[in-house]
Amino acid sequence: MRYPQGGGLTAERQAFRERIRMEAAGMFAGGLSNGVVAKELRVSVRSVQRWRQAWQESGQPALRSQGPACRPKLSKTLFAVLEEELAKGPVAHGWPDQRWTLARIKTLIGRRFHKSMTLSGISQMLRRHGWSHQVPARRALERDEEAVAGWVKDTWPLVEAPRRRSTPGSSSKTKQDSR
Repeated sequence: MRYPQGGGLTAERQAFRERIRMEAAGMFAGGLSNGVVAKELRVSVRSVQRWRQAWQESGQPALRSQGPACRPKLSKTLFAVLEEELAKGPVAHGWPDQRWTLARIKTLIGRRFHKSMTLSGISQMLRRHGWSHQVPARRALERDEEAVAGWVKDTWPLVEAPRRRSTPGSSSKTKQDSR
């Protein structure tokens, strides 16, 4: 099975799949064929063949989950260092404005930790640690909040005319002359 953007399985999904393999081990011990086990557990026959081979070679412990397929690129301690660097802001790292983009974070990770990550991998890592993307509110420097609030309160209701409700029998279609 392929996972989008290198996602992998959640811990719950890993546990579920391990339970399926343990059920298969019980069926192997009962002498059931690969086809019957596959049909019963709703998995492919090829998966059952691999499980049976591992079970025959090393027993039931061979069917236990081995954990995530890969370790995270940044350990917890390195991610803590990354958070400290992000808190300093982009300007402290040589960028002209205060916007963190994934490309900038990728560059920072490369410079600081000598590791290369994909943009989607960085996005997933940040989300896993509780970060979210932010869209800066772009406001004019000359903006006067009091004047805006007054306009919304006083002028906007006059500009926004109340909508006319259609009366029964009215239609958006025009009447055609009946001659």
